[in-house]
Amino acid sequence: MFCLCVETSSRKEPCLPVLWFALLLQDIGIDVEEKQRKIKNNILAFARRYFSLYEVEHLSAISDSEVQRQEFVKLWILKEAYVKALGRGFSAAPFKTFTIHEKDATNSGASEVVVESSDHPVSLTNNWQFGLFELASSHYAAVCMEKDKTSDVAMRVPMRLTVRKTIPFVEDICISGTDAVVPIAGLIKQV
Repeated sequence: MFCLCVETSSRKEPCLPVLWFALLLQDIGIDVEEKQRKIKNNILAFARRYFSLYEVEHLSAISDSEVQRQEFVKLWILKEAYVKALGRGFSAAPFKTFTIHEKDATNSGASEVVVESSDHPVSLTNNWQFGLFELASSHYAAVCMEKDKTSDVAMRVPMRLTVRKTIPFVEDICISGTDAVVPIAGLIKQV
């Protein structure tokens, strides 16, 4: 089991326990999936049913079926994290009504994950920040949270993230900053 803790401001206060964190903040969404998760249906058929046209085209352009499946899983968890951050469920925010994609890498080397709404193109896009990473080579994890409103809008503030590997009553160790947590996209600072 992995516990994720995301600090929501630039202040360096200790992170709240994960359970409390989920209860206190509503503008955050987290989703974790196994990297090897199998999809019983054809990936592209499934994507056509739930994903935007842009996302389907992105997946269709990938010829390697394993890479295509992994990209599908990453898109799925980013979408799940987003609808959770909105405080809506799968049916209240249909996945086809918005597109998730990566912007080109910045000077820091990290690509930015962005969301674009097909229903409300002006809203929803600029106030969300995403992090996508791999956990212990076995899982993908996505975090979506509202950007810190106290910071300069033009400035990209890293998402402060602490990851712990926890086996209840047996083990609880911080794995942030180790090879067990590999950032894939988004501006993430492991603490």
